[in-house]
Amino acid sequence: MGTHKRRLVATVEYDGSRFLGWQRQLDDPTVQAELETALSRVANEPISVTAAGRTDTGVHANGQVVHFDTAQVRSDDNWLRGVNTLLPDGIAVLGVQEISSEFNARYSALSRTYRYVIFKRQMQPTYLQNYVTWDYRQLDSGAMQDAAQCLLGQHDFNAFRASSCQAKSAVREITSIQVNGSGNWIWMDISANGFLHHMVRNIAGVLMAIGVGEKPAHWIKIVLESRDRTRGGKTAPAQGLYLTKVDYAPEYQVPTPSVPCRFW
Repeated sequence: MGTHKRRLVATVEYDGSRFLGWQRQLDDPTVQAELETALSRVANEPISVTAAGRTDTGVHANGQVVHFDTAQVRSDDNWLRGVNTLLPDGIAVLGVQEISSEFNARYSALSRTYRYVIFKRQMQPTYLQNYVTWDYRQLDSGAMQDAAQCLLGQHDFNAFRASSCQAKSAVREITSIQVNGSGNWIWMDISANGFLHHMVRNIAGVLMAIGVGEKPAHWIKIVLESRDRTRGGKTAPAQGLYLTKVDYAPEYQVPTPSVPCRFW
């Protein structure tokens, strides 16, 4: 019997409020652990997955991408139905297909896109409490959008990363950042060639301080150029953060989510 391994790619959606982050831990429920357990049962062999990015506790995804290798031959539909039958509530695989053995969900990624969602009203949310960041104050989305544009391009983002971040370099390139608002909602979409630990949440925290008028718009540039995390203020909560998309070279034909994360 042959032992040739095939590489498969999957797009995954999950509710981060139900798990203690992406990365497998010894005893706590994580997205990676649940996904690997379900895939291993379908494959009848141990399966290890590599993700495009690790998300923290409370962070959601509808565009996470993973790859895994297996000697088992199953149709794409059988993989999809089998794994979703075995996964717990809060995780769904949106698509599975074979891909080139050269593909790597993490290292082949050209860019990643996150959305940060803010719900602003006087009273705190009820059923949305795990899926948005609540602020009782009025925020000016236009001021936030104007301030955010100075982050475009390649910079040293040391002032926007967690003290525990293990990345060797803080240099990243933001290719797009847009802050929009409608009614009680404000949302920020940000794309970059890579993100540092807590980078999106720290950017959101600075923009929220500007949005409520605590700081002037040019403060964000001062923070950026300081390269000092202590100058950047509060880290915004995890609940409002979503990994929405990972981009790869077209030849890989990675499946993308059919329903974008746009309920607000």
